[in-house]
Parts: sequence; C-alpha cells; structure tokens
Amino acid sequence: MSHYQRRDKVALARRVAQDIPDGAYVNLGIGMPTQVANHLPEGIEVILHSENGLLGMGPAPAAGHEDYDLINAGKQPVTLQPGGAYFHHADSFAMMRGGHLDICVLGAFQVSATGDLANWSTGEPGSIPAVGGAMDLAIGAKQTWVMMDLLTRQGQSKVVSACTYPLTGIGCVKRIYTDLATLECTPRGLRLIDKVEGLQAAELERLVGLPILDALTGN
Repeated sequence: MSHYQRRDKVALARRVAQDIPDGAYVNLGIGMPTQVANHLPEGIEVILHSENGLLGMGPAPAAGHEDYDLINAGKQPVTLQPGGAYFHHADSFAMMRGGHLDICVLGAFQVSATGDLANWSTGEPGSIPAVGGAMDLAIGAKQTWVMMDLLTRQGQSKVVSACTYPLTGIGCVKRIYTDLATLECTPRGLRLIDKVEGLQAAELERLVGLPILDALTGN
C-alpha cells in the first residue's frame, strides 16, 4: 500500500491555477473551481468570466468587504478587476456558446476516460436537476477541465469507463484535476500528467479501476 497525502482544496486550486496560461479567458464553475481565482500566479493576466454577466472577475473579497450586489454564478461575493465589465446574461451565454472562452473549470459527479462529463444530476429520486450553464460551457469552451475528488465518500472512482449519470457533454473534458492525480482524457483512454508524492502508479490504477497511460513513456 502506498503512503501518500491527498491534495486539500487549496492545493488542488493551486494545481489547476498553475496550468492556466497568461492572457487566457477562463470560466470557473460553481463549487471547488471558484477557489482557483484566489491562487492565480502573480505576473500573469487571466480574465475570469462568470456566466451571470461578469468579465474581469477578481478573487474573493476580504472579510467585511463583501458586496452582495457583486456575486458570481454561485451567489458568492467576488471582486472586479480594473477594466472589468457587467453585462446581460444573454451576452454572457453568447460568449460561452461562441467559443470565446479558452478554458472552463467545472466540478463533476463522473467523467469517463474518453472525456464524457456528468455534472448536473445523479438521477436519484427526489433530486433537483440544475444543469445551469454547464452544458454550454462544456461544449463552448476551447478546453474543459474538471476539478474534483477522485473518489466518492463510498470509495468509488468518479473517473469511469462510461458515465452512469445523465450526461452534460460528450467527449468534452480534456483534463481531470483531482486530490490524488492529474489525468488527461484521450481517445486511447486516460493519460497520467502527475500524481501526489508517494502514490504508486499501480495503486492509482487500482483506485480508478482503469488502465492509465504514462505521459512520458506512452505506456
């Protein structure tokens, strides 16, 4: 058994943030992805988009400085960078659907090895579906990244051979950032980008239940 430490939510947000290139237009989904805004590297400009009609969104405000007229799509208070803009949500969705976003970062219930995304409903009786703008983002952005824990609370992998939950998008996910590893979805299946220190590749494959190609060797 490997001895390793999972990335906490802050470490995971930092890991995602370090891969966002200078000048990128990025949408951060509701939940864990919103934390990425607080960990963008210094010295680069990333233009954050929120589907409720914000461009140039900044990090969360300091305690006591919240303005609840200035919120993201998850109703969390945010800040606005110099030059930022407000606009109608119809214009916001036109940006999303028109291919103007370089990256969107979304949470997920399941992601398949080939990049299918299920993030809006588990299909359980009594659950309230809330697809929101996720399907527009997943297909409209040039790259869709998922940020989530690798395993459910019951220890089952959220990365699967085929999604069993209702799909948000087909073949749209490029990368999966988790608390244990970063994976790439390819037509050949999963490829390993990195993993936490101490976690052996064989143990990661056992947890996921799928073969994982090594990005360096191709095997």
